[in-house]
Amino acid sequence: MTHHFLHILRSLFCSLHRRGQQVVVLLEVIVLFSCSPEPPLHLYDAQEAEFNLPLIDLELDLYWDYELAFGINYNWRAEWFYGWDDEDRRIFGELGYEDPDVFNLRRYYTGDKPRAPHTGVIPNTVEGRHFLASYDWGFWDILAWNEVQTIDGVQSLVFDENTSLDSVTAYTNPSMRSSRYNAPRFTQAFYAPEPLFAAYDQAIEINSNLDGFEWDAERQAYVRTLNMTLMPVTYIYLTQVILHNNRGRVNGVEGSADLSGMARSTVLNSRRAGDDAITVYYNVRLKNDCDYGKPFEAEEANKDNKALEAYEKVDIIGGRLLTFGIPSTEANAISRKEDVNDQHRHYMGVNMLFNNATDSTLVFDVTEQVRRRYKGGVITVELDMDTVPLPTRRGGSGFNAVVKDFEDGGTHEFEM
Repeated sequence: MTHHFLHILRSLFCSLHRRGQQVVVLLEVIVLFSCSPEPPLHLYDAQEAEFNLPLIDLELDLYWDYELAFGINYNWRAEWFYGWDDEDRRIFGELGYEDPDVFNLRRYYTGDKPRAPHTGVIPNTVEGRHFLASYDWGFWDILAWNEVQTIDGVQSLVFDENTSLDSVTAYTNPSMRSSRYNAPRFTQAFYAPEPLFAAYDQAIEINSNLDGFEWDAERQAYVRTLNMTLMPVTYIYLTQVILHNNRGRVNGVEGSADLSGMARSTVLNSRRAGDDAITVYYNVRLKNDCDYGKPFEAEEANKDNKALEAYEKVDIIGGRLLTFGIPSTEANAISRKEDVNDQHRHYMGVNMLFNNATDSTLVFDVTEQVRRRYKGGVITVELDMDTVPLPTRRGGSGFNAVVKDFEDGGTHEFEM
């Protein structure tokens, strides 16, 4: 009696490991037996493998785990006063990450040499969770990322698979909006990327000795478990400009905002952001009479005197932004702010409309906030409108407000 091998790659589990905050994917290689002649080592027509793709469940409370190492949870909800209503969902989408249901797979066969350079690729698109394909004996590298899905069907992400077979790079293109913060390298602001997750595993060996396999009595098969991590490579920032004492002076927004000093691209295999810094363009919205001091989705106040105190009513310009993160950084591999090697300044520019029929772009230095929240989080600017003079002419040429002195020396500084 000899053995005929059927190979199955199967993802059984996707959960959020609370200590390391990673989405862990367990891949199984299942080998079934039957009575048939012994196949050659590289039998092309018999090496079938089934790959069950993972579920993704990333809650922001768990993913934004900045202070877990020190026993203090980062409570982003206590900082987020803008909220998220049905209109925000219609314009921006859901606040957090959503579970994709279509995936792209790239399989690389390296023969008997593990981690060898890729000489060819087998591309696949998978709808749902199951994938069946053929595998040769030897070593394999597998790259997976989600298919991009958007509200309006327009996609900003572009994938470069041709420059090198050893890596896939994701990037976005420049918009028609000008950028003043990274000129002269890039004179245009870039579109924000969509939510993107990636996983890459190398040197997956399938051999005739069943090394690393265990017998599964329930399936009547030998099973091998491999570890992969499926992690975000685009990071969610929630931005809000809180207008104290506004009293209708800012009565609208153009709907656009910018965040500078962010990465232009990322490599899916390594999850490392590219070296080029750009300004990212995104959309914002003005809400009036928000409760300042009342956290997002706060529990009902207790019936005591302190809880019954009235919240301050403020106007807030808020939005949701995705970026590739800080340039030259693999944010998921960092556990503390001190490990962030950031060579760029980060400015948030928001165009505001005033009640005297003028408009202007106010620019805020948010560098320390971005470095502190290197894989996403809340970015807050508080502006006392009693200290901000109204611009005197239309066209966005009034003034720029910054927290710190801007390098060009021609802006104005206001108390925040």
